[in-house]
Amino acid sequence: MSRVEQDLLSRTALGVFRLNGQFLTVSEELAKPAGLTAAWWQVLGAVLHEPLPVAGIARAMGITRQSVQRIADLLAERGLAAYEPNPAHRRAKLLRPTDDGRAAIARIDPGHAALAARLAEALGPEQFAETARILEQLSQAMDSLGPLPPDPDL
Repeated sequence: MSRVEQDLLSRTALGVFRLNGQFLTVSEELAKPAGLTAAWWQVLGAVLHEPLPVAGIARAMGITRQSVQRIADLLAERGLAAYEPNPAHRRAKLLRPTDDGRAAIARIDPGHAALAARLAEALGPEQFAETARILEQLSQAMDSLGPLPPDPDL
C-alpha cells in the first residue's frame, strides 16, 4: 500500500468516526423528546417497514447481535416493540414496532425532516444525494473485503 493510500484510508476513517459522533449527538437530541435513545430509534427504524429477526437487524446496522438483543428486549419491555413468531425460523422471533413505537418514531419525524432540509441546503440536493451514494458504496466495498489477512510478521 502506498503512503497516499494509507493517508486516504486514515482521512476516510477519521471522517467517518467524526460523522458517527456527530450523528449520534444529533440523533440523541432528536430522539429524547420522543422518549427514545438514538439506539432505540435505530432499532425501531430497522423494523418499521417489516419485522426482522435480531440477527437481521444487527447485520443491517453493522453491530453485534447481542447489542441489538439487549435493545430489542428493552423496547419490548416498554411496549414499543413486540416479538412475533418467525415462519422461517422457529427460535429466531421477529421484532416489530407496536403502535406506541410507531407513535414515538412519528414524534421524531418533524425534527428529522428539518435536519434533512438543513443538510440539503448546506450541501445542495445533488451533493447530498452523491454523499449518500458514496457512503453506501464505501460500506459495500468494506463488506466485500472480508476479514483482514493475518499479519505475516506476527
